[in-house]
Amino acid sequence: MSRTEHTAPSVAVRLDYADTPGAIPGIAAGVAAAGGTVRTLSTVRRWTDESAGPLVEIELEVEGLDEARLSALLNELPDVRGCRHTQSLDKVFGKRLIVIGGGAQIAQAVLGAVSEADRHNLRGEKISVDTIPLVGEANLAAAVRAVADLDRARALLLAGSIMGGDITKAVIELQSVGIPVIALNMVGTVTDVADLVITDPVQAGTMAVMGIADTAKFDFARQKGRRY
Repeated sequence: MSRTEHTAPSVAVRLDYADTPGAIPGIAAGVAAAGGTVRTLSTVRRWTDESAGPLVEIELEVEGLDEARLSALLNELPDVRGCRHTQSLDKVFGKRLIVIGGGAQIAQAVLGAVSEADRHNLRGEKISVDTIPLVGEANLAAAVRAVADLDRARALLLAGSIMGGDITKAVIELQSVGIPVIALNMVGTVTDVADLVITDPVQAGTMAVMGIADTAKFDFARQKGRRY
């Protein structure tokens, strides 16, 4: 299934709980028993309260429950010390385009992506652009594989002058979990497996954003294997 497909809305809360081994399993079990599904869980901070002992603050996103029901069930759990609503990251930052590469290519690709994202965000979209300049096959391959673990990642743009070897293997692995890969027209085998190959970096950033925007009529599936 493609990551570009719509997902169900989620409810987000910030939760303080006693730092015990059974706390998180208890929270997940309580949500499941009420008919909800935990989608994301991330630790925000840890600290020690003089009266309550070790505490942890987490951000929890749940599908299938409304805010009132989720708050009620969480406040009933014995390890929970506080619960407050927040906005889920998909509502704040929306879909993410990840740009990986180096040098002048990545700068120009990001320029095109941010300019295009601004155009769609003015029309009601929420698209963010995240980037990291890297060099070296091992570093680049690891970064490509890690995109699969990034929440809300919808596409990857590879902006460099030469990429192949293990990077190409990492691209294939990423595509297998539904994330399309756009690449600049560069030296190496990455261009043989990328969903879309574009010569101009500014155009590449623009088209990558168009591919994940609901307010555009650009479909990666229909462009697969093409070069521009």
